[in-house]
Amino acid sequence: MNTEKTLIFEFFMKRTAIIAFVAVLGLFAVLTGCSKNKTEPLSERIAKNWSAQKVEENNVVVYTKGASSNVRPGYSQYSLDLSNPPTVVIKQVDGFTSTGQYELQGDTRLILKNLSPAPTDGPTIEFNIGAVTDNSLEITRTTADRKTGGTTNKYTLSNP
Repeated sequence: MNTEKTLIFEFFMKRTAIIAFVAVLGLFAVLTGCSKNKTEPLSERIAKNWSAQKVEENNVVVYTKGASSNVRPGYSQYSLDLSNPPTVVIKQVDGFTSTGQYELQGDTRLILKNLSPAPTDGPTIEFNIGAVTDNSLEITRTTADRKTGGTTNKYTLSNP
């Protein structure tokens, strides 16, 4: 009789262990398969109105938002409005504003084109894209900017 009880007990214990294992495995599959942290495409993450947080000309910081001794305080009005794709509105360091279209080449290049009125350097401005977060966009011009004396400019933009 004792052996029979032992066999029944072992049967239920094995069955319970298998059920518990399957339950844990199922829970693990659900938790890892339903990840909510999917990154939005870059095109959606940059579709905002950006303003200058920090600007470097030839690797020298010339503007930091909120600083009292900026070399180029005009960057306080700099903005890059990408909030209405594919339309772009750029307001440069001297307040000159142009409207056109923008496009992305992969996740590494931002191209502003058909800008009107055309800026000093022509109707197209291209940037290499650096770090991107929900509230920050880092871009570097691919060509020198004649408005700033032929410097290559790196912009750290923020939203809001």
